[in-house]
This record gives sequence, C-alpha cells and structure tokens, in this order.
Amino acid sequence: MSVQKEMMGQHSPHKSFKKMMYERLVRSERYTVYQEAFRTATGLPLSLVESDTETCCPNDQSINRSPFCEKINLCKKACSACIDVNKRLMQEAELSSPATCHCFAGLCTSAVPIRLGSTTIAYLRTGQVFTRSPDEKNFRDVLAVVGEKTISKEDVPLLHDAFIQTHLVEPQRYQSMIALLASFGEQLCNDSEQLAFIDEGSEPAAVVRVKKYIDENLDRTLPLCEIAKIAGLSESHFCRLFKETTALTLTEYINRCRIDWARRELLDASARISEIAFQIGYQSLSQFNRSFLRITGMSPTIYRRNQLSRVAS
Repeated sequence: MSVQKEMMGQHSPHKSFKKMMYERLVRSERYTVYQEAFRTATGLPLSLVESDTETCCPNDQSINRSPFCEKINLCKKACSACIDVNKRLMQEAELSSPATCHCFAGLCTSAVPIRLGSTTIAYLRTGQVFTRSPDEKNFRDVLAVVGEKTISKEDVPLLHDAFIQTHLVEPQRYQSMIALLASFGEQLCNDSEQLAFIDEGSEPAAVVRVKKYIDENLDRTLPLCEIAKIAGLSESHFCRLFKETTALTLTEYINRCRIDWARRELLDASARISEIAFQIGYQSLSQFNRSFLRITGMSPTIYRRNQLSRVAS
C-alpha cells in the first residue's frame, strides 16, 4: 500500500469525527440565531465553513455577500486567486485568531477558528468588504490580474458597478465587528465540547468522550489504563470498541491528533521543531520525526518549508 493511500485510509475516521462536529455546530440554535443577528447588525455575510475546505465561496445563503465576489468567481483565474487567499487566511487564523487577509482586488476577509480541544472543526468567516474606497485605478488593476480577455465586454460594466458599489466599512468599525465575531467563536468552541457528548448513532458515546479527553490532554502521556477508565470500560473491551469505531488503535489515533497539532505549530517560523515535539506530547525528537514522516509522508522541516513558502507567495 502506498504512503498516500495509507494516509487517506487511516486519517478518514478523524475527518469523519470533525465533519460530524461541524454539522452539529452549523445546525445548532446558537449559531443560526447569531448568524442572523450578525448579518442584520453589521450588513456583512457570515458563514461557518469546514476546516478542510478549499473553496472561497460559502455554500449557504447569499445574504450580504459581495455582488462583485459573486461575479468575479465565475472567472477561473480569479477563482484560483481567491482560493489561494482563502488557504492563506486559514493558515494565519491557526497562528493568530482572528485573522484578516486582503485579496487581489483589495477586499478583506476574516476568519476565526472553532476548535474542540486542539482540533480545528471549522472557521467562522466574514468580510468581502473594502476598508477604503475603491477607485477606477483599482478596478483597472483587477482587470489586469484576471485578464480582460477572460471577461466578456458586456460583463465588464456590470463588474465595474459591482466593484465600485462593494460594501465599505471603516477600519476601526470593521475591527470591532471582528472582535464580536471572535467572542462568539469562543462560545462556539465551548458548545462544541457539549455537542461532542451527543450520541446520534454515528459513534458510541464512550468513544466520543475519549476523543474529547484526548484532545484536551495531548501534551502529556495518555496510558491505556487511564483512557479506558474515562470510557468506563475494561482495557480489552475499550481497545476492541475503539478499533471497530475508528479503524485505528488508540496509539495511532493519538499520534495523528498530535501531528495535526504539530502542523499548526510548524507554521510559526520562530518555533523550534524540538520544542514543538515536546509541546505536543512526544518524549523525544526522533520519535516525533518518525511519526510525522509516517503520517504526512515528509519530515517536519520539509513540511514547514513548503507551507511557509506558500504563505509567502
């Protein structure tokens, strides 16, 4: 079996758990009520997007979304540029929450990560606004980036009007809106802990309880006897149930959670890899390096170099 297939096959149970938690959050009463209130009070769009998504366009209602963004994303070249900005935004949000990025057209978008323990479940995202008035030169620069030939002559005036009329929010006011969003993000993080205990038949409650405990204690040794006690099962019964549910052993699951955490820490160029290894619960640097290579297919050094070069570009 190839490294890539092995990674996909073993990592899918953790992804399924994150997807389950995302769906519970996006359907929760607290989120739906706040989403409507935020949209009404600020005039900005608000969406909760899955942590693994690459799309730059929310797939829920189009309330308050920028007409310019709706039109420009019909252009493949522009859509690609927006996806790159979205990736950078998610990476920066992991390092410093909340995070704000500007796209090639000058619009700003912000994101707040929603976590369960050390695992990022989703991002609250808003923006698609200008913080300074756009002008004709700005629009010509946009056309230069996407290429005028990729947009029909009939659509250029429509795109121009949508660009000039895009929502303008003063920088200080926009930052106040993002501060409110960050505060709500903390509430959603707390909600995710409670929602993890809800058993909808997708996973046994004992397994959900153990996953939450693991997320909260990744930075220390997690012996089987302790975890089985949290589950309320004998060690042999727990091991059998956990493997049947996740297709992973307890050790494999803990290692994958720690490597997920390491990926985020490695985006901080000032953090030493040895410090990250001990921070996330490994007893030695060599042990961390072996686990990281086995799970990601590359060393921590190469992973960091690749990710930081993408952010810089």
